[in-house]
Amino acid sequence: MRKIFILFLVSLFLFGCASQREDIKTEENTLELMEEGQAIIIETNKGSFTVQLYEDTPVTTTNFLNLIEEGFYNGLTFHRYEPGFVIQGGDPNGDGTGGSNQTIELEIVGRSHTRGTLGMARSSDPDSASSQFFVNLANNTFLDGGYAVFGEVTEGMDVVDNLRVGDTIMKITALS
Repeated sequence: MRKIFILFLVSLFLFGCASQREDIKTEENTLELMEEGQAIIIETNKGSFTVQLYEDTPVTTTNFLNLIEEGFYNGLTFHRYEPGFVIQGGDPNGDGTGGSNQTIELEIVGRSHTRGTLGMARSSDPDSASSQFFVNLANNTFLDGGYAVFGEVTEGMDVVDNLRVGDTIMKITALS
């Protein structure tokens, strides 16, 4: 029964992410935005949490930082909550079908989807990640190798645990 439930969750996860429009395959664009160990603060209607982004995922991290700089995430909602699994946001449509106007390649560096890590959501195409991200609410190691892990919550996991569908990302700020 547990295996069926996990397969169901993975299926929802795969098919709940958006197909994207424009494909970028390099990290050239604005890699200079990424600093070593860049930290960000995600302010929500339920409080704030701090995330440390990983430097060994430059394509994913740079894409995320570019969207933050554009103010892309400000005002978006969390559109998906799976208890004991993930909270997901970053979709401008608010229903899991949208993204930014570009996609990035899947970037796997051997990190595990442990509680508090950030992953980049995607559709069934491994190279379709865009703007949707999720925070793992549990150790979800069965996702390892299929989704980019590009950061982890360092403060405020209690805030993350209280987020639900419809909660708002007020603002995401990169710390200097």
